[in-house]
Amino acid sequence: MTGPPKHRRRGPRKGAPHTAGSQSAGSQSAGRPPAGAKAPRGGPGAAETAPAPARDLTGAPIRPERGAYFLYGFHAVRAALANEARRIGRCWATRAAAERLADALAARDVAPRAADRAVLDALLGAEAVHQGAVIEVWPLDDPGLETLAAAAPGGARFLLLDQITDPHNVGAILRTAAVFGAQAVCLQARNAPPETAVLAKSASGALDHTPLVRIGNLARALDLLKDAGFWVVGLDGEAERTLADLPRAEKLAIVLGAEGEGLRRLTRERCDLLVRIPMAAGPIGSLNVSNAAAVALYAALPDPGD
Repeated sequence: MTGPPKHRRRGPRKGAPHTAGSQSAGSQSAGRPPAGAKAPRGGPGAAETAPAPARDLTGAPIRPERGAYFLYGFHAVRAALANEARRIGRCWATRAAAERLADALAARDVAPRAADRAVLDALLGAEAVHQGAVIEVWPLDDPGLETLAAAAPGGARFLLLDQITDPHNVGAILRTAAVFGAQAVCLQARNAPPETAVLAKSASGALDHTPLVRIGNLARALDLLKDAGFWVVGLDGEAERTLADLPRAEKLAIVLGAEGEGLRRLTRERCDLLVRIPMAAGPIGSLNVSNAAAVALYAALPDPGD
């Protein structure tokens, strides 16, 4: 194959989603109690009193500045420090973590504030695996799909996510993309997780290496990539062709659908090719979407001679 189709031929309509079900968590905030409701224990204003902030070992309160968030975990913190495009604020670290990060902190002229694990647990929640390091960061600027597509080299690999909402999955896909050399991970501006500490921790530093691009309309984004010379390939569990049929010498935009739903009809129709991951016969017939991304990117590695 020498290049993607130049016309807007629609891909196969037939196909079912490839991935399995997932779960994602939301949050809910409490508002004012209704009129006439009994005041909560602790006084008339107790329901609206914010919890006391965590404090570092100097007694200073630990709260993020406006627009910032607390990123945590050794690899995520080191990658953020190494990324000159990343705006960095304050840092809290245990003595051991500060010693491990000493070179990266010095390179950004960041002096960590002393904090023990109990302080960091109180700040982030006991379930957060912070590894003794927390840093205040602001979300990265979006590089823009058009800019990245125009600069994409031959054999480029872009991943596009069709309504994948779990930040753990998005983070894991970013990590996979970084491992296999993909140039971008794209997801919708709506119905997709924002940049958060959970997403960054799941990416294990890849958020600061692989661009995460927000797109307004997936169908238009796929047309833009076709115009830039990409083959658009959708992963579909019922496709007749398999990953062995990928045109690996070409620039590829690989589209993954939401777990349990797969690619939407309009997305499938925009694909030049639908492929499936061949699987052994057995009781489990599907993969988590981040695992499916890893298999697809491995299969899409260009031949050494290309």
